[in-house]
Amino acid sequence: MSAPALFLTSQLGLIPLSVFAQLSNLGIFGLVAALIVVIGILVAFFILVSYFGLWIQSKLTGAGVTIGNLLGMTFRKVNTRAIVRSKIMATQAGLDDPDLSSDSLEAHYLAGGNVQQVIRAVIAARKAKTISLTFREAAAIDLAGRDVLESVKTSVYPKVIDCPPRGSVKPSLDAVAKDGIQLKVRDRVTVRANLQQLIGGATEETIIARVGEGIVSAIGSADDHKAVLENPDVISKAVLAKRLDSQTAFEIVSIDIADIDVGANIGARLMADQAEADTQVARARAEGKRAAAVAEEQEMQAKIEESRAKLVQAQASVPASMAEAFRTGKLNILDYYKLQNVSADTEMRKALAGTSRQQTEKPGE
Repeated sequence: MSAPALFLTSQLGLIPLSVFAQLSNLGIFGLVAALIVVIGILVAFFILVSYFGLWIQSKLTGAGVTIGNLLGMTFRKVNTRAIVRSKIMATQAGLDDPDLSSDSLEAHYLAGGNVQQVIRAVIAARKAKTISLTFREAAAIDLAGRDVLESVKTSVYPKVIDCPPRGSVKPSLDAVAKDGIQLKVRDRVTVRANLQQLIGGATEETIIARVGEGIVSAIGSADDHKAVLENPDVISKAVLAKRLDSQTAFEIVSIDIADIDVGANIGARLMADQAEADTQVARARAEGKRAAAVAEEQEMQAKIEESRAKLVQAQASVPASMAEAFRTGKLNILDYYKLQNVSADTEMRKALAGTSRQQTEKPGE
């Protein structure tokens, strides 16, 4: 080995100069072996410096993460600090889940999950003592895109949902009882997270929709709106009896009526609209009958005019018939004058009868 290399190595204090003095007499193979030893010592030194803090934490807490595990995590591009801290949290909390190992934590991290969030959720479920949640279930919930820690908190501390939700288009649920009176209801639904159905279960929107439908149905089946105002809990009991939380990620704890107001008289309005519609129909039918009568009258007038035309045509043929009778000798001049006298007498009698009728009606006026 050259003098500068020996000097630098001796200054670093890694290997004594006496060792290099002995190795310098071994030849090229001895120098190569010495170089490999130095490189190995340097690599071990850097690994020890990089992972000593995490390894000593794992060793002191009994997490069971070795230097080899930390080195493998680095090669697999896993966040060693997150894995070690999660394993320490699980060990300190006393989690004895057989699925909870360093390899499973690495697998969950590589799958894109939040390892520390999952461990916190499992610890919170264990501390609650009323929730059964394994690491496998929590990891599946986390990979499904749900906030597993928030779900555990909701399971421990139930969540209140406004129905209808705040900021919606309608501020209340409107329903009409059988007596026609509209009721406006605002309620609050207390739910608890159902961890076993959290994956694939319906969300809050489904709960709100089902509860709203149940309230409208309960009010619609009531005979009198006053009975609903007197006992609003009838609505809650009717809705809870339908098990609206099936196939959802929540379990309905209670349904509380926050406010109920009386709206418009929808029944009376519908009856008024029906009466108006019936009136319009009756008017249309009367107008149809009147139009039919007018059409029939016009038809009769047309028939009268047709009869008059036939009469005029018949009267026009009388002179021609009389002339033909004169030519054939069937009618002589005396008969004709007699016929004229009879006609004139008839006209005079009609005139006299009309005059006497007018004179008779004047005193009565």
